[in-house]
Amino acid sequence: MSNAEIARHLDRLADLSEIGGDNPFRVRAYRNAAATLRDLETPVEDLVAAGADLTQVKGIGKEIAEKVRTLVQTGSMPQLVALEQEVPPGLLEVVKVKGVGPKQAATLWKALGVTSVDELEAAAKDGRITSLPGFGAKKVANILRGIESYRRNTGRVLLGQVDAVLDRLLTHLRAVPGVRRLEVAGSYRRRKETVGDIDIVAVADDPAALSDALTSYDEVAAVLGKGETKTSVELGSGLQVDLRVVAEESFGGALLYFTGSKEHNVQLRQRALERGWHLNDYGLFEGGEPGRERKGGRLLASATEDEIYARLGLAFIPPELRQGRGEVEAAAEGALPALIEPGDVRGDLHMHTTWSDGRDSLVAMVDACVALGYEYMAITDHSGSLALQGGLDDEKLRRQHAELAEVMAGRYDITVLRGMEVDILKDGSLDVTDEQLANLDVVLVSVHSFFELPEAQQTERVVRALLHPRVNVYAHPLGRQLGQRDPIALDLDAVFAACRENRVAVEHNASPRRLDLPDVHLRAAAQAGLKVFIGTDAHSVRGLGAMGLGVSQARRAWLTADDVVNTRPLAEVLAFLAKR
Repeated sequence: MSNAEIARHLDRLADLSEIGGDNPFRVRAYRNAAATLRDLETPVEDLVAAGADLTQVKGIGKEIAEKVRTLVQTGSMPQLVALEQEVPPGLLEVVKVKGVGPKQAATLWKALGVTSVDELEAAAKDGRITSLPGFGAKKVANILRGIESYRRNTGRVLLGQVDAVLDRLLTHLRAVPGVRRLEVAGSYRRRKETVGDIDIVAVADDPAALSDALTSYDEVAAVLGKGETKTSVELGSGLQVDLRVVAEESFGGALLYFTGSKEHNVQLRQRALERGWHLNDYGLFEGGEPGRERKGGRLLASATEDEIYARLGLAFIPPELRQGRGEVEAAAEGALPALIEPGDVRGDLHMHTTWSDGRDSLVAMVDACVALGYEYMAITDHSGSLALQGGLDDEKLRRQHAELAEVMAGRYDITVLRGMEVDILKDGSLDVTDEQLANLDVVLVSVHSFFELPEAQQTERVVRALLHPRVNVYAHPLGRQLGQRDPIALDLDAVFAACRENRVAVEHNASPRRLDLPDVHLRAAAQAGLKVFIGTDAHSVRGLGAMGLGVSQARRAWLTADDVVNTRPLAEVLAFLAKR
């Protein structure tokens, strides 16, 4: 059982406990434990097997340690099983609707019998919800919008969450004797921000053995289908995995086809038809009958994607660009960009420590960035208005800088910049004084409140903040949280113009729950002449690993290393921050 799966059980226990009216401190402990174990690098099942004391893990008390140990050893958590008998499981979907927390879900269930999202929608539309205390017309309107957002995202998993469970599965499958090739295709390979299912293409001497290895994998919750060439399962996380075993000579054709996207494949097939050929998942053929099945014709290319692209007169197109947005034309003209690579990144300029709402200390974050080989980094804890995040006031900022000076005394392996993520207030002013800003090397500004403002007012607010002379970066520009909070309404043309005027970079926030700006807008920012920062917004050492996720989104946006400020040497970064 993976750490991510254990964390999901604890999150489920927390939600059901809160809906059932359990002690709020116990509920918070479950949530904190879930977050801790999700970020823990050591597999919990290894700790349990070794008889380790789980209470030595920060945030894990005796009671939770026993629950986790029982879960790992038996595959079940008795307290969770009992709650699932008491509380309708459908309420776990209801609480995913924006505007409906566990307490509201409990009220709706007990007062109106609401136990599903469909029943919630019906109660909102027929006016029954407004009869309850605290559920006015505005609240109901927000719930209906939340239902629309929930349905748009249902069945899709965050890319960062897929990464956490997929590595172990791939290691398991690649260890099967006789597996010659095995690659992930689909939207995962294109690095789309959310994934509906996982497509795996493989070549194996014994397809049946590979299929058996998948269906017997310990995180498989259900076998959806099993055959000679295709096997489908559903993991405990709800993610569907489809395995296709193909002949070695067809591997390139199958990988290309199942990687997609649909729009990209249509353009490739059209290019083949213009030459009197046809392209399918078996490869590129001259003559024969077009379609999914191989029906005659002379095989022109199929073993690798490279040779198929080359035969079509195209440069190899990286999977991240296969979106039907001009990449085929660019490949034909030899005009594809040299996309940014993970190794191009020299530093991370957005992270949080225990000085605000981070889970690891300042020194731990510094040591982790040194281990990553970074040339520079910035500590950017929250400003003071975010009281729940423990934001920095004048006194805390002075103490943080004193600690940083002490930590860095005599160290020359990394440069640490003094920064802050400053809240943009409702009127567009900044949440710190100019005197505070003068003591910072890098200033990030972002929206953390009043998300529902109309576009004109929201844009005016953001533009005012961006024109402050000390601002360097506009962080997570749309304020979205995937599957939880929709983007704020902004006129991005006006926002980009303000950034350009004041030499402010836009951030691509690499946090798996944000990935903000989205790729389309990120590409537009670069085309508007803006520089981009890729920041992890890490709240723990583990969170720093999101940089690769951010780079993959930058690649989807056609960005090169030259488009991204934190691929540049320190001297150039400092010059940019000084607006030189």
